[in-house]
Amino acid sequence: MPSAAHTALISPPDVSPAAGRLAPRPKPETTPSKAAKATRQTVLWSYWWTPSLMSIRVTKHPAFRFTPGHYARLGIADPTSEAVFRPLSVASAPADSYLEFYCSLIPGGEFSGRLASLRVGDLVEVERASFGFLTAESLAPGTALWLLASGTGLAPFLAMVRDPGVWETFDHLVVVHSVRHAAELAYADDLRRLAENPPGAAPRAALHYLPVVTREPGTSTLSERIPLLLTSGSLASAAGVPLDPAHSRVMACGNPDMTRELRGLLSERGFHTTRRGVRGQVAFEKYW
Repeated sequence: MPSAAHTALISPPDVSPAAGRLAPRPKPETTPSKAAKATRQTVLWSYWWTPSLMSIRVTKHPAFRFTPGHYARLGIADPTSEAVFRPLSVASAPADSYLEFYCSLIPGGEFSGRLASLRVGDLVEVERASFGFLTAESLAPGTALWLLASGTGLAPFLAMVRDPGVWETFDHLVVVHSVRHAAELAYADDLRRLAENPPGAAPRAALHYLPVVTREPGTSTLSERIPLLLTSGSLASAAGVPLDPAHSRVMACGNPDMTRELRGLLSERGFHTTRRGVRGQVAFEKYW
């Protein structure tokens, strides 16, 4: 299960003030610690949204395959020990030539420390297989796909809205991203651009992006937690799209408290998860 909670800030090392990108340094001399399961890849780019939120792109092995919503296992070694692996949802599209990850850093975490120290040109490892069940294909057919995320739970939904296939499956894609502070609204510009310039030759869907900032009043139109916005009807009203089990399909990824509340609220409204081969209308992932 993808995970990475953040409760405090870690200052990124040697970050360019202008762009937030990390400067290159010589490649370390390491060997893959799980040669049979992982491939060696190279860091192409990194960006710091805040001192505790970063995105990273690495090269992708030609044989690596994934479905939007899947996660990969990324490994980072240091000169004195083998790679430490963590599961991270893929944020890039399947057609991209690289793998992108959106991560939060845990103070004192071994993997987080290694992640924060990566530079362009450094080597990492990526296991050959992808995993996960949070995919559009896991749900019954519908006309509107609601993607409800808090924090870095946005990552798997980025892969979905960057994939032309998802745009050809639904009439509406609704991305709700809840954060505490406005600076944490990562990918806001990307999502707005996608709404204006969808991927693919003949997209069917319209993208509705609803940012939610809960601790800075006035910085976003919506400011309550997602479960409260669902209960009050504010989500459907802001999107201009009905949220009902007959037509809507819902995915929620993020804080376990949020997903737990949403599970109960949506169940009361007649939404069901996939069970025993019968596809449902809702799916959850605890991204923590």
